[in-house]
Amino acid sequence: MHIYHMERPFEKELVSLKQKLLTMASHAEAALNLAVRALLERNDELALKVEEDDSIIDQFEKELDELAIDFLALKAPVASDLRLITVTMKCSNELERVGDESTTIARRVIKLNSEPALKTSNAVPEMASIVAGMLKQSLHSFVNGDLQTAMANIRRDKEVDELNKDFQLQLAEYMAANPSIINRALHWMVISKCMERIGDHATNIAEEVVFLYEAKDIRHQQRKTETTNPIESQGNEETDHTDSR
Repeated sequence: MHIYHMERPFEKELVSLKQKLLTMASHAEAALNLAVRALLERNDELALKVEEDDSIIDQFEKELDELAIDFLALKAPVASDLRLITVTMKCSNELERVGDESTTIARRVIKLNSEPALKTSNAVPEMASIVAGMLKQSLHSFVNGDLQTAMANIRRDKEVDELNKDFQLQLAEYMAANPSIINRALHWMVISKCMERIGDHATNIAEEVVFLYEAKDIRHQQRKTETTNPIESQGNEETDHTDSR
């Protein structure tokens, strides 16, 4: 489904806006993939690169906001164009948060690498694979107006939530049985929560795609209600977006 036609006014500017968002998305995807590699390979160099590149993603968000605001101020967009502009701004913010979460993961990797490796389940790599796929598919649905893929992505978010919840409980049991690993387990808790949040950001993008092409706001309709693990909260309070700023 395509809702844009080349003969419409301001098409060139709208295409430029979309292209800049997709370029930003490629940087966010790269940051996530690099952070995961740094974690699995215990590679400080890769983790440091994620930190260094975060400013690039931040700059893209600023530029996209400026372009969108200029467009709104100088043009008189029709409803479909207005949705594209606002959705682009919202998706830009979601991608910036993906960059921040990836940076938090990278910083935790560096801390983990200074200590002996902690044997854990494959929950985090599994989550990483799912959320990377969700992010890619959300962007695919944005470009192609693929609402079926967008809705499937939204449904996958619960799978990531469950993996994170189970892993947090597993780590809590590890800490109770062996207090000497508490510091490392808390790092893993934060990393797991970052993966869960990246899944949320990919879901938010998919919801914006539905709004863009169908003019329907489906946010919050399928959100879960869950009890927060107090130990998980403790781990998140350390860096809940402080690491990534």
